[in-house]
This record gives sequence, structure tokens and C-alpha cells, in this order.
Amino acid sequence: MNGSLAYESGVAIGRTKREWFSSFPVCLLLAAVVAFGAASDIHNKILQMGQAIWPGYYELRIEPVAPECNPNPNIESELQRLLAQQQAPADDLGLFEPDPVDPATLRASLLNAKAACVEKFQRYEAAKDRITPGVRAFRAGELFVADVIAFGLTSQRFILVILVLICAATATAGRHHIAMRPMVTVLDHRVSTALQLVANAMLFASSWSFRELGLAHGGESPQRDALHLLWMSGFGALTLMSLWQLIKIPEDAKPGGRFGGALLSVPLYTTMCLISGTYFMMEGHVAGVGIYLDKMMDLSDMFLNVGLYVWIGMMLKETRLASLVFNVFHPWKMPPEMLAFVAIAVAAIPTAYTGASGIFVIAAGSVIYLELRKAGARRQLALAATAISGSLGVVLRPCLLVVIIAYLNREVTTDQLFGWGGKVFVLTLMLFAAFSMTMNRRSPIALAPVRVAAPAMLAALKPLIPYVLAISAVTLVYSWGLGVGLNEFTAPRILPVMMLAILVYERYRTPSAAEKKESNGEVKCASFEKALRSATNETTTHIGALLFLMGLSVSVGGVVERSGLMELFPHSFASVWMVMLMLVAILVVIGMVMDPYGAVILVSATIAKIAYDNGVDPVHFWMVTLVAFELGYLSPPVALNHLLTRQVVGEEEIRLAQMEEGSFYQRHERILMPLLVLGSALSIVAFGPLAYQAWS
Repeated sequence: MNGSLAYESGVAIGRTKREWFSSFPVCLLLAAVVAFGAASDIHNKILQMGQAIWPGYYELRIEPVAPECNPNPNIESELQRLLAQQQAPADDLGLFEPDPVDPATLRASLLNAKAACVEKFQRYEAAKDRITPGVRAFRAGELFVADVIAFGLTSQRFILVILVLICAATATAGRHHIAMRPMVTVLDHRVSTALQLVANAMLFASSWSFRELGLAHGGESPQRDALHLLWMSGFGALTLMSLWQLIKIPEDAKPGGRFGGALLSVPLYTTMCLISGTYFMMEGHVAGVGIYLDKMMDLSDMFLNVGLYVWIGMMLKETRLASLVFNVFHPWKMPPEMLAFVAIAVAAIPTAYTGASGIFVIAAGSVIYLELRKAGARRQLALAATAISGSLGVVLRPCLLVVIIAYLNREVTTDQLFGWGGKVFVLTLMLFAAFSMTMNRRSPIALAPVRVAAPAMLAALKPLIPYVLAISAVTLVYSWGLGVGLNEFTAPRILPVMMLAILVYERYRTPSAAEKKESNGEVKCASFEKALRSATNETTTHIGALLFLMGLSVSVGGVVERSGLMELFPHSFASVWMVMLMLVAILVVIGMVMDPYGAVILVSATIAKIAYDNGVDPVHFWMVTLVAFELGYLSPPVALNHLLTRQVVGEEEIRLAQMEEGSFYQRHERILMPLLVLGSALSIVAFGPLAYQAWS
């Protein structure tokens, strides 16, 4: 009783050591990023207020300094002095006569200088008189906010490094790094942990070498050196953790195991690190991996936004919002295939706001899977829909991935990409409907009568009203209060506030009669602190897995760039059809092995120019790239989105799905359905415009 009261009052007595040293600091770091973003918006509004109250406030932001000139000079005396100075010999030898001096010109110059000085003193006196106690108080607050923003900008890189290292350590400690399959047997643990030990030791050696390289070339700024020391300390800690895990095999690990299966349990970041680290060591450039990891700092705001989107997704997972949205469609008694279509369509919106397909699968994949199963969907269909649920919305506004493409490539704009992205989304959605309804449909397309379904649907919409109000309230506060609209640039700092508002509402909401009836009147809402803590716990693990994977993807991209691999491909083609065919193949392969953000950086640096030089329209190229990436994330052997689906639905559901009988397609629908949908979409997006141009 007392413990419960203490917990509910906000005293986190039940917080574990992992939460104190991992998720709690991560929560503070992410909240700081949001706060710094809000401070920038607040500062702009403060400046506007200052300008409205005191016109010319920008001149009052600093204390005026008295001019050093003389406002009352003796013009005649100064004129005579200058004339005497001008008439003196130019050199001791007297070889050159001085140029003639016009006294009228000098007098006019002196009078102009006097007038300018008088004007400066007038402005100084006017500014001094305008700086009232009210201005000083307002200015103190405004400059304090400006200092907070400056501190946020200078600390952004440190926040990212600390965030990556804490989250990577958490994922390592919990053995939650992304791999083809989880560690189950003793051999799995030994092989996977041993290779992680080697990879982490490589990272430590590379970061050490990178720092020594900087010191050997005259040293670096204290800020850069501190970043190096942070990387070294973090990688050293990860190496020691891997060594301990190699010695201490979990007691629940099954005996035995197969070496081939054990290799599949090696995290993807480890494989990437071993590849890139080995390459750079063979080149005699041990610091290579560390240098490319340090390139994350140049895009620190982008990677911090990724962390924020993961946090948004995990907070969404803690709410009832996804289930309530599904409740709106339940009264229609849709067949599973149609409900899967609706789920994919609705999922596109939060996918666009969570920044990447993988993040959405982590956030809402389990809800989609369970809702489809409750509607009678077979496991293979439910898994297929879950895996592809995040793939269609990456082309819609305000997806972070599209913003990064426009940032790295001046040939395209976000408006162009999002404009065509809407068309690609409709195409892909229609293809999903066609394949799901024709390839393996087992239920008749029949809906509940309108007179029955419509009233129930309206009743199901009522619980969503408070959520709409909470979202609208936050939007209005930013829009009217701070003059900041919700778009692709502001979404990372506004959406966390929206999700926090929803969590607060759910903490204090009154349970419905149906909920009370279902639980015999004992409905307890999770506390805000508990929900936020749970969301941040999952966020910490996923950020560690994703950002570490992204960082090592950048290093693999560096290997591709430095090795000249792209030079093996021809840079000019006789036909735009041939270049498009090559681009499609390369982009799909990149999508298979790299995360989206690292892949975009690589493609921007290496492949995009080949496309442009061979007559491929930049907007067309990037639409092809986005669809090809999503096809790659759903394609074996890696199939990242399927790996994430496995994480959220559980190994048991995957095992039961693999035991389902039927035709080859029915037994492998979870893999084949997404491949058919996105493969067809890619073919149309890549070659459709070329065919239209040739025909016209």
C-alpha cells in the first residue's frame, strides 16, 4: 500500500538500476533536445514581441557604447593641420612633388565627418534614453533564452555521442542488437558475443587512432578532443561488456547449436564493423571507422531527430490510440484481406510522422498483427501486413527521410518529392489491394449492413475526440503562440509534446462503461510516469540498435566510396533504360544491407550523379530510390522490416506461421506478398515514366 502510494506520487522507488543509468538519462537527453527546439521558437517570438513593443528593439539588445569621435571639432584648425600635412615633402629626397590639395574638398570632408559624428551621438543618446528598466528586464530574459539556444547548439554533438553510447550499451547488455535471428543456444551466444567483442575492440582501436592522428597534426580544439575521449570511453566500455558476456553465458541458453545458425545471430552492426574495420586496417588506416563514425556529428541534428522519432513511436505504443482507430472499423465486419488494406492505408500517416518504416513497425506492429488476427486473418497474411505496414508512408509529408534527401541534394525540393510521393503512395496501396484480394483471399467480400455498422462506427469515434482535441491544442499552441506550424521541419520537436499531452490525458481520463464492465469495475489507468518510463525503456534499446546500425552503415558506405567499387560500373550509357535497370538493381541491394539514412548518404555521394548525368530526372530518381529501399528492407537475406516484425510479434508466432500448410505461396505469403507489391510498384515507378516519355 505504502509502496504503491509512493510510486503514484511520483517517487520512483521501483526504478531499476538499468533505468537509473540508462533510460532516465536518455529521457533527459531527448527532453533537452525538444526543449532546445522549443527555446528557439520561443526566442523568435520574444524578438517579435520586443520589436512590436519597442520599435527598433534589435538595436537595444546590447548596451549602447558612446562614439569615440569628436562631435564639436574646430574645423578651421583641423583644416590648417591637414593642409600643412599635405604640403610636406613626400620623401626625404624630394623627388616627387605632392599632389595639389583643394581646401574646399578638405573642408567638405571635415564637415561631413562632423555631421556623421553628431548623428552617431544622437543615436547613442536616443538609444540610451530608450533603455528603460522595462527594456532591461525584457532584454535580460531574451538574452537568457538566446544563451540557452547557444548552449543547445554547442552541446548537440555531445548529446548525440552520449545518447548513442548509452543506448548501445543498453542494447548490448540486453542482447537486443538487430540480428537475423536471436541468440538461443550456447553456441549462438559464444559466436555472436565473440564477434561483438572483436568489433567493439576494433571501434575502440579506431577511435584511439583517430585521436592520435589529430594530436599528431597539431592537436584539435578542446571540444573535439572531448568528443574523441567520449567515443573511446564508450567503445572501451562496450568491449568490456562483450568480454563479460562471453565469459558469462546466460543460464537459460539451450545446449549445443549449429555454427551456421550461430552466425545468423551476429548483430548486423557487428558484421558491418568487421567488414569496414578489416578493410581500413588492410589499408593501413586504422582510424577509418572512427572517422566515418565521427561524420555522424556533421549531421547530429538528423540523428537526434531519428532518436526523437523512435521516442515518439514508443510513446504511441503506450497509448490506446492505435486500438481505438481499429475499433472504428470493427463494426463493418470486414474480411481480413480488406482490414489489412485499411490498416496499411491508415498506417501510412503515422509512418510519415515517425520518419521511417522500421520505426513504425516497432511502434505499432504488434497492434496491427493482433487486430488482424482477431479479425480472422491467417498468420502469414497478418505478418505480411505488419512487415509492409511502415513501407507505404515514407513518401508522404513530413517524412524525415525525404527531408534529408532534399537537404543533401540541391536538385530536388521537399515539395517536389512529397508531391510525387502522394502518387506513389496511391499506386502502392492499390497494388496491395489487388494482390491481397486476388492472390489468396479466403473470405467473401461482404460488409455488415450500413444501418448496423454506421451507428456503431460513430460510437467508436467518440473516444477519439479527446485525442483529436489534445493534438489540436498542442498544434494551436505552437501555431498561434509561437508562430510555428506542424511540417516536415518542425515535426520532430512538436510530436513529442503531442504524445506527452496524450499520455497525460490517458492518465486522468475516466474509464468507459464498457471498460468497467469488462474488468468488473476495476480499471486502473497507468500513471503518466509509468507510461513514459516504459516508453523510454523501449526507446533506449531501439535507439541503441538503430543508431549504432546507422553509424556503421556510414562506415560501410565509406568503404564503398574509398574502394572505388562504384568505378567498376559504367558512368555513361547508350540508353536511359539501361541506366535505370542498373540503378534499380544497385538500390535494392543497398536497401537489403543498409539502414535508410546511411543508404541515402551513400547514394547521394556516389550514385545520384550517375543518374543525373545519364538523363534521369532527379525527382524520378529519388522516387525510385525510396521504393527500391523499401523493397530491399523486405527482401531476404536480411529483410530488416521482417526482423523487426519478428521482434514485436514474438518468435512463437513466427514458428506457428511457418507450420501453416497450403501451397508454396500460402506457406510463404509473409515474404512473397510484400515482394510482389513493392516489386510491382518499383517496376512501374522506375520504367513507367520512361515508357510514357518514349510514347509521347
